[in-house]
This record gives sequence, structure tokens and C-alpha cells, in this order.
Amino acid sequence: MISDNPYGFLADRIEGIAVQVREIEAQAYKALYEDKDDLAYREFMRRKAMTLADLAEDVAVHDLPVTDSVKKRIKRFSFSAAQSLEIGSVFFMSALLYPEDHEVGEPNDLDNFVAELKSLS
Repeated sequence: MISDNPYGFLADRIEGIAVQVREIEAQAYKALYEDKDDLAYREFMRRKAMTLADLAEDVAVHDLPVTDSVKKRIKRFSFSAAQSLEIGSVFFMSALLYPEDHEVGEPNDLDNFVAELKSLS
């Protein structure tokens, strides 16, 4: 039940979105590097950014009793994604969730956030 464990519910919900994002990124990678299709790559990056931009609204629908710091972090994910869409930067969209020092195979920022939420549940 949500009210008994809002952090667990939130972790599960955001983990599902993180899986969607990883699937979109895999399709984008294939489009760019295997199919050499820049337009498809751009569209996948736009879908990634739209998915993340909707994160705060998607989670807010559930009106979960979580800390303000958790709510602010969720809003930051959405805000950055919305900014990338507003300026139309494919590079910005592709960099969403990845710090400068990110290495392939390491969890991204959303994955790390899910792990933190699971530790709170």
C-alpha cells in the first residue's frame, strides 16, 4: 500500500521510468551508430527528455507523503529535461542523467536516486 511505504512505491515507479529511459537510449544508440540515422536519434533523445520532463507531474499525481528534498530532486530531473526540450539541444538531452565523470556501465543519476529511495523504504 502506498501510504504504508511511499518511498518503496516511489522507488518502484521511478525505476519503471528509468527502465523506459534506458530502452529509449538503447534504441537511440542503435539508430545513431548502427543505422546511421541522425533524425531517428534526435527523436529518441526527444522522447527521453519528454519522459523525464513528465516525471514530476507523473509522481505528483500520487501525492505521496515524502520529504521536500525528495520532491525537489524529482522536480530537478523534470526541470533539466524540460530545459533541454525548450532549447532543442540534442546534446543536452543525451547528457540528461549523466554527470561529466560518468563511465559506461555505471548507474546514472536516476538509477542512483532509485537506490536511495529503496534504502528509505
